[in-house]
Amino acid sequence: MRTEHDYELKKHTTFQIGGKAETVCFPSTIDELEQALNEYPDALVLGNGSDVLISSAGVEGAVIITTEISDYKIDGTKVFATCGVKAPILSRAVAEEGLSGFEFMLGIPGSIGGMVYMNASAHSQSVANVFVSCKVYDPATKKVLELKKDDMEFEYRKTVISKKKYVVLNAEFELTKANAEDVKALMQRNIEFRKQKQPSLALPNAGSVFKNPENDSAGRLLEKAGVKSKMIGGAKVWENHANFIVNIGYATSNDVLRLMYKMYSEVKTRYTIELHPEIKFFGIANEEEKEIWNTINN
Repeated sequence: MRTEHDYELKKHTTFQIGGKAETVCFPSTIDELEQALNEYPDALVLGNGSDVLISSAGVEGAVIITTEISDYKIDGTKVFATCGVKAPILSRAVAEEGLSGFEFMLGIPGSIGGMVYMNASAHSQSVANVFVSCKVYDPATKKVLELKKDDMEFEYRKTVISKKKYVVLNAEFELTKANAEDVKALMQRNIEFRKQKQPSLALPNAGSVFKNPENDSAGRLLEKAGVKSKMIGGAKVWENHANFIVNIGYATSNDVLRLMYKMYSEVKTRYTIELHPEIKFFGIANEEEKEIWNTINN
């Protein structure tokens, strides 16, 4: 298993923000991943590095990056995938087989492990709709568990996996047979929508900053609160959608967190609604970063 030391993490995050980690493991098989998790049970596990903000001061201890564990199999309408498979690659593969259910994944720069972990969703589709089972590693017991759909406690951006800090090893899905051209047409419509509503990774970002409140839109609230184009350091609220922060080239984790606090505070002051972050923050935090994260992640 390839292992690096004193290794910079920003090249592995879609935000392109992140300091160094003492040890970074790159397992290429599930067995190697289990080996790394046994050796470093407290490691931070990353897939494609989307939906996360890594401290510019780095991460203490070990980090495990799963992107080299990228095997998948399509058997009729069943799809089996390991945790490191990139969601857009799997979305295109099943489309070629005339399978529907993964169209929403095409524009999401995450890995299957992360998609299952957070019950990713978009365009009226979600992981929960097509999920059959998965195997996870439990760091507390150092055991591998199999979870069925009824075990998952699927909610908006939340599962039993995220609650118990399990690590997804692989997953099985059941898709629906459909006309391949219809599937590809829906994927194209989804991509066109995303181009209008979300920044491409040419503008480094971590996806939606805040979760949608029940029966409302975080983007709508943030836009009405007047945060579009606000900047702190190298972090800027995207001018086309107020629920995205882009790294304009030199942003630090402190810049992003201070801007998140500004966004959170404007909405709370105007509407007495407390937004909750969709982005997860990891790493060595200074006192200001700890205070901000504890406030907005209540």
